[in-house]
Amino acid sequence: MDAQFRYALLLLPLLWLLGGCNQQEHGAIEVHWDRDSCERCRMVLSDRQSSAQVRYRDERQRSRVMLFDDFGCAVVWLEDKPWKDALSTEFWVNASGSGEWLDAKKAYYLGGGQTSMAYGLLAFAKEQPASMAYEAARLQVLAIEARDNLHTPATPRTPIPSVNPVPGE
Repeated sequence: MDAQFRYALLLLPLLWLLGGCNQQEHGAIEVHWDRDSCERCRMVLSDRQSSAQVRYRDERQRSRVMLFDDFGCAVVWLEDKPWKDALSTEFWVNASGSGEWLDAKKAYYLGGGQTSMAYGLLAFAKEQPASMAYEAARLQVLAIEARDNLHTPATPRTPIPSVNPVPGE
């Protein structure tokens, strides 16, 4: 056997292994339910009917994925990002009923559902009676956020003085 051919045969498995290390670049990722936490509110993701993911490109053009326990958390988090409307940005939401991942911008939403952060919007692959498209659902989330301030940080509390004096003082 030719030495170059043998060398190539030895390198082939190494190249195959390195190719397997390549990070997934598109689509929703597998969630570690009851372990992964929401990027916005830090609650643990446990509801397989209303969770969301946003995949975007960071400043070095690496693919990054953020997880959310509620479609509303993802909408609010995404709102001020300069790349929110970039073609490379992907937004995924769990379908109500099946839990499959849907393209959030192509899904249909019904209000009145029970969701982790009380935005109440459930996603469906097909249009339902009284459902709304993504843009209407996004605006509804922002209106709920403005009205209820679901993610406004708590005001820092003033420490309460101790009622039990320290002995010797």
